Amino acid sequence: MLDPIPPPPEWLREAVEPWALRFGLPALADHSHEVITIFIAYLLIHYVLSPWLSPKLFPRHYPNLNKRTKLNWDVHVVSLVQSTFINAIALWVIFVDEERKTLTPLERVFGYTGSCALISSLAVGYFIYDLIVSTIYLRMFGIGMFFHAVCALWVFSFGYGPFLNYYAPVFILYELSSPFLNIHWFLDKVNMTGSSLQWYNGMALLIVFFCCRLIWGTWQSVIVYMDMFEALKQTWSPSPSLTLFSPVDITAQVFQPRSDGSLCINEACVKANAQISKYSKYTAGGVPTWLVFTYITSNIILNGLNYYWFSKMIETVMKRFRGPSTSDSQRAPAKGSRNPKEENKENAVEDLAQQALLDAASKLGQEEGSLFLGDDVSNNLSAASGVDPGHVEELRKRKAQA
Repeated sequence: MLDPIPPPPEWLREAVEPWALRFGLPALADHSHEVITIFIAYLLIHYVLSPWLSPKLFPRHYPNLNKRTKLNWDVHVVSLVQSTFINAIALWVIFVDEERKTLTPLERVFGYTGSCALISSLAVGYFIYDLIVSTIYLRMFGIGMFFHAVCALWVFSFGYGPFLNYYAPVFILYELSSPFLNIHWFLDKVNMTGSSLQWYNGMALLIVFFCCRLIWGTWQSVIVYMDMFEALKQTWSPSPSLTLFSPVDITAQVFQPRSDGSLCINEACVKANAQISKYSKYTAGGVPTWLVFTYITSNIILNGLNYYWFSKMIETVMKRFRGPSTSDSQRAPAKGSRNPKEENKENAVEDLAQQALLDAASKLGQEEGSLFLGDDVSNNLSAASGVDPGHVEELRKRKAQA
């Protein structure tokens, strides 16, 4: 599918192209205007829209926040807008882009479609914003958030190579749980911790996190590993007719004939098929081995973090459902009296399940926050991540006494 956004003005393309080619990102010249536009949009949301609109929507809460929490509020507004918007676009591309669905394994590594490059542009524009914010407020957010922005910007820039352009919308869907995590944070800040809305949101957060990051993410990671292995085999196995000093050209092995448009019914289809090999001269030499192993290592680390975070959530839930201590269980009730726990068993189980889920959602905020908030996490976790365990526990106690 072609990029639905018109190409950049020629003057911008000519200004960006030399730098794009120098860094091995030829497709960036055709999408530079998208990166710039989305970057400016997020800056405006952070510094203009959120400080103006938030006091109007939440007059009892936003004006009373301290400076640090207001900054976190504005950052979370950008994150909520970005994660919701880019996930919607990614799902649209996955379901609508017919040319993308026909790509072979090697074309998934070396091919190009304008729609997938659009996803990369939306991600790169956001991570440039993220990098600037994490640099300006380095002492507040910590070095971890800074390096996260650098690594994410680097990885999503691969699509302009093009390298794994096909997988841009695939791995963006890791962030399907981010809107729910941001909502959890906001509910905590507007004194709705422990509410039914936060409980339902927490349920959606855990389900989406498990399905997208663990099931979908692991499955797609295995597929991308196999695709890159096929690409490496092409790079390592040049034609026998080539001499030692002949350059490797794998173009004929990678791209299947599509330019005739025999299966197309309109001009857009013909152009969309032709663009798949648009940058083939830049990928003719194959994929560098170091790049493949760097990507795989990064992916394994990120998947490992997802499993670690989910295990901590499960551990938090299990703590809520563990039985009473041995001394309590051995303490027999007085004769003729009824155990109050038995009287309220159904309500207790329901409250316990609700509290366990809220604890798990908060634990996810803690674990993800601890990765990005550096040394401040121990002292300022509540303000920075939106997790307020004391508030949750207080509400639980009040509910138990009611």
